[in-house]
Amino acid sequence: MSHIRLMAALLAVCLTAGCKAQTAVNDPLLQRHIEVMVRSQFNLPPSFDVILGARTPSQMPGYDALPVTLTHGAKSQVVNFLISSDGKTLARLETFDLLKDPSFTINAGGRPVRGNPAAKVTIINFDDLECPYCARMHLSLFPATLDRYKEKVQVVYKDFPLMEIHPWAMHASIDANCLAAQSGDVYWTYVDYLHSHAEEVNGKDRNASQSFATLDRIARQEAVLGKLDSGRLDACLAKQDETQVRASLNEGLALGLEGAPALFINGERIPGAVPEDQLWIVIDRALRAAGEQPPPAQAAPTLAAGAGN
Repeated sequence: MSHIRLMAALLAVCLTAGCKAQTAVNDPLLQRHIEVMVRSQFNLPPSFDVILGARTPSQMPGYDALPVTLTHGAKSQVVNFLISSDGKTLARLETFDLLKDPSFTINAGGRPVRGNPAAKVTIINFDDLECPYCARMHLSLFPATLDRYKEKVQVVYKDFPLMEIHPWAMHASIDANCLAAQSGDVYWTYVDYLHSHAEEVNGKDRNASQSFATLDRIARQEAVLGKLDSGRLDACLAKQDETQVRASLNEGLALGLEGAPALFINGERIPGAVPEDQLWIVIDRALRAAGEQPPPAQAAPTLAAGAGN
């Protein structure tokens, strides 16, 4: 039932516009109002059938239980509604499993950490190294946000390259991970550099092969400065193994991500680049929930908001 958009909270909709209230579920006019409302709220395609079940007493005062079966071909799903005793209101209460929310179980194991690894607040950012909005968000995190919160937070980046629109994003993620395999610090200097030198990687002709060569060159330069094993790095760069990046990308897709950047702050999602003051509100909220006192309030430079791309 991928076409069904289930309600995220208690959905209450009036059924009496222009008609006299009826209480019997077998009333044709009331049935029609219920079917039309369900189709509208769930955005059902015309090929779906809506079948109303028997109205029975419920545990909620003033409401009866009303099962509604949504059918498409051989597939069907029952959605349980509540209907008021006077037949004026249709409602649905959806439950959520608080122990299985994937936002709280993002795998950050083995990723380079910036900030305090023992901090009670973790900022996980699904990042695309070619994305201009990601570069803007990166600038808000470093140095402004990390300077503000210091040891109170830790920041972890996950790979989310949007290859359809960013031709060198996958290659950049792989190179970054090659560096991370030897040094988290060098990983971060590489990420910092790419987010502030995208035009250097793009080149005048925006040739993908030339961009790949530039990414490798920058990675080798950072490796020399960081005194890494050049032979090990060269082997990793040559291999261009997408396995790790694909796993992170699939994890992001499973979380419902459609673009980058996408931040999760102790599970709370922030889609797209946001101004620092809005980002700090979420971090402060997470700190208080963890029993930590946020830093004193201060004015944040304004960052133009934008959806990820």
